[in-house]
Amino acid sequence: MGKDKNPRRVAENEAMAKTRMLRTSPQKLNLVAAMIRGKKVDKALTDLTFSKKRIAEDVRKCLQSAIANAENNHGLDVDELVVAEAWVGKNLVMKRGRPRARGRFGRIMKPFSELTIKVRQIEEQA
Repeated sequence: MGKDKNPRRVAENEAMAKTRMLRTSPQKLNLVAAMIRGKKVDKALTDLTFSKKRIAEDVRKCLQSAIANAENNHGLDVDELVVAEAWVGKNLVMKRGRPRARGRFGRIMKPFSELTIKVRQIEEQA
């Protein structure tokens, strides 16, 4: 009598993780996301670990979450995972300000972003 379970939002050989409210602009976050697109997950984790970008640590956490979802929830093999997609979206923008000369007001925008990472299992060709 209960409700049917939700259908999967991704294919059978894919898993996904999403992080919201990342305190950086989408443009800066997209530079880090572009760095890992299409790479194998172990290489992508290594690149993020040694990246000098501040937001790379949060991207690494999201990627680790996607890997854990693939392994635990969908039974995929971690050694055959690649970062299929990594896309960035805008979130809210906090508006702050600072008084400036001659009675003016300087606007300070503090943007937030969201990141979605999709990993896919591919069979290695021998």
